[in-house]
Amino acid sequence: MTHLWTRREAVAALLGWQVAMTGCGGRGPEKDIEEKIVGPAVGLGHKIRDGGRIEPAEDAWEDVPVVIVGGGVAGLTAAWRLKGGGCDKFVLLELESTAGGTARSDSSQITAYPWGAHYVPAPQADNHALLRLLADVGAVEGWNEAGEPMFAESCLCRAPEERVFYKGRWYEGLYLHVGANEQDRTQLAAFLKEVEHWAAWRDGRGRKAFALPLAASSDDAEVTELDRLSMGEWLNQRGWNSPRLRWLIDYSCRDDYGLTLDQTSAWAGLFYFAARIQHSALEPQPLLTWPEGNGRLVHHLADQVAGHIRLNHAVADIRPQQGLAEAQTKWEVLALVDQGKRAVGFRAEQVIFAAPQFMARHLLQPYRERPPAHLNSFTYGSWLVANLFLHSRPQDVGVPMAWDNVLYESQSLGYVSATHQAGADHGPTVWTYYFPFCDADPRAARTRLLQQDWATCADVVLSDLSMAHRGLRPLVERLDVMRWGHAMVRPEPGFLWGPHRRVAQAGFHGIQFAHCDLSGLPLFEEAFYHGLRAAEAVLERQGELKSWL
Repeated sequence: MTHLWTRREAVAALLGWQVAMTGCGGRGPEKDIEEKIVGPAVGLGHKIRDGGRIEPAEDAWEDVPVVIVGGGVAGLTAAWRLKGGGCDKFVLLELESTAGGTARSDSSQITAYPWGAHYVPAPQADNHALLRLLADVGAVEGWNEAGEPMFAESCLCRAPEERVFYKGRWYEGLYLHVGANEQDRTQLAAFLKEVEHWAAWRDGRGRKAFALPLAASSDDAEVTELDRLSMGEWLNQRGWNSPRLRWLIDYSCRDDYGLTLDQTSAWAGLFYFAARIQHSALEPQPLLTWPEGNGRLVHHLADQVAGHIRLNHAVADIRPQQGLAEAQTKWEVLALVDQGKRAVGFRAEQVIFAAPQFMARHLLQPYRERPPAHLNSFTYGSWLVANLFLHSRPQDVGVPMAWDNVLYESQSLGYVSATHQAGADHGPTVWTYYFPFCDADPRAARTRLLQQDWATCADVVLSDLSMAHRGLRPLVERLDVMRWGHAMVRPEPGFLWGPHRRVAQAGFHGIQFAHCDLSGLPLFEEAFYHGLRAAEAVLERQGELKSWL
């Protein structure tokens, strides 16, 4: 059995014994802090995983041409594309009471705020479909003479964008320039030159080494062989041992992938830096963000297809009606409602499975009976996310508060300020805190996370942030906790360009798969792409051939 941490052990395990023994950890949060643990619906999901299924009554069946399973970004995008392509007869089934998956958000009297993904790099001109969506939400105001999009200033991340806390003081940016020696500066310059090289690299067909979405990237062996080793090994090969450089890259891997640099594929590590540069020698694309993060995009997609979404529908079984030997297999999709007490059924000609691959093993009947080998290659990391509601701001030493506030000496990612984008630099605010569990054994980490109560999670959050913000606890009026057990796919070495990820993308007797894990990169752009791809496969069978991709 997995040992249940005490509060002090939790702080020590995640933040270090030094924090736990200073008195910051183990004392618990202030007694008057309002507490809440929010989603996801772990209990019902585990019930289905363990075989908890009931049959719908005869009058609880509905015939519908297309069923979308999962209301995250991929599922909502697929629904948006279906409707945009003239297909209006479909339903989207979502386990939770709120759509959006890890891009979901919430709001309070202070501000809207994210529960996960909170920005999108400004897409380049060739990403037509994503630019169409961003134009719909007012983030694109037009195109310049060169044909490049012009983004609304209100959506571009407001300065200061980021700062880092180190030894009692906040510094501008993420790279720790203070105290850097000549070796540090030399290795940083060499790394940036390598990134510039890969940003400019093109294969014989004119494809970039690293592109968004991944499907547009080159599959040339010179690039894909980077996936065979870890980012740490790639740095070691070049003799780059600067602690500051390695911290920056490690932070970047933890930020996007929930992995350390020694766990992350070198392809994914370089992708983080090179894919967001339009031309060599230029700065990365600017970031688009909103107070609620990518929840703004989720809400827009959901609003466009609101009449098709069925919330609190936990899909429990997807099974063929006549057997897989049929030329055009039709499917029965069973879902539990009323907190699992009752079942409803849908008879569909086509299914878009917009849930992660680990769920396919439990929901898709043929996969339960004969699990394909590729399912074992997908692993998922856990995250602790918390939203802190402050009635006023703590005192700071150094540069003023930024949108992204990172702690150099912590395994967490720090926090983003939801009020920053609105220009509210004083008074009440909401901070969204992120902590990735980068354990070598993701299953053990997931079990341990889900066993922790609110008080233990809150103490980890407050102990960590109190190292940078003395006197923080009395300023916090409310602290909500989200425990994401399967937060994101892990791009470990060998996975991105190995055979199993690509096999998983293939349709299965009328079922189209759509999720960011099919790219191996837990990014909005990848979920969006796969939602479009799956929807267009459905539309093609229905005679709609014009592609948005």
